Amino acid sequence: MTEWSIQQVAKLAGTTSRTLRHYGDIGLFAPSRVASNGYRYYDSTALVRLQRILLLRELGLSLTQIAEILDRPTEAEHALAGHLAWLRDEQQRLTRQIASVEATITTLEKGEEPMAHDMFDGFDHTRHKGEVIERWGEQAYADSDRWWRGMDAAARGDWKAQAAALNAAWQDAAASGISADSPTAQQLAERHVAWLRGIPGTPAAAPGGDIAGYVRGLGELYVVDERFAANYGGTAGARFVRDALTAYADANL
Repeated sequence: MTEWSIQQVAKLAGTTSRTLRHYGDIGLFAPSRVASNGYRYYDSTALVRLQRILLLRELGLSLTQIAEILDRPTEAEHALAGHLAWLRDEQQRLTRQIASVEATITTLEKGEEPMAHDMFDGFDHTRHKGEVIERWGEQAYADSDRWWRGMDAAARGDWKAQAAALNAAWQDAAASGISADSPTAQQLAERHVAWLRGIPGTPAAAPGGDIAGYVRGLGELYVVDERFAANYGGTAGARFVRDALTAYADANL
């Protein structure tokens, strides 16, 4: 089995040996083996864990939040699928940012005035504005946009951690083979609905809204939209979530 020294891992990951030792000291990234001379070595399983740590750091999560997520018995490939979906979304956003900045530079070099409506493509979460309005209306977008912009970095990190932990719990439940109407799955569905109620602009948060219909429809969206399905380990996991949410809505909403 191939092993890498702490210096080699630090170089591969673009970090420092000191950072990796700190991760090890707090129990987040333990070495696969410690030699008699005290040198730390890491195998491929450890490198996969480090990749997940660095990806979650990119999401703005704290080390404590990352530890809580990684401690769940989720298969690494399922968890990485969710990370990959986020990275692809970020890739598309950055591609648009690059094109926007390049266009501005070209315009300025020609001595022309930049087109304001083209200058900020890809710079914030409003890239989903049209999709949100189409599904839930102008007011829903305005409420959710105000809520998101009103949070500071720490609050956004906490929200992302909650979402990641919920996704991981769903993946664990789906992989365990339990039925969608089992007590464990229904407890997760209840937790999911509570999470949805905390997002302004959604029918789940609106007084008198069709919460049951919204939850059922969202479950179907998780299955048919690969961006959402990736959060639950793929289509099979998304079907489990949909079935659990549907059963919960039928019985409780």
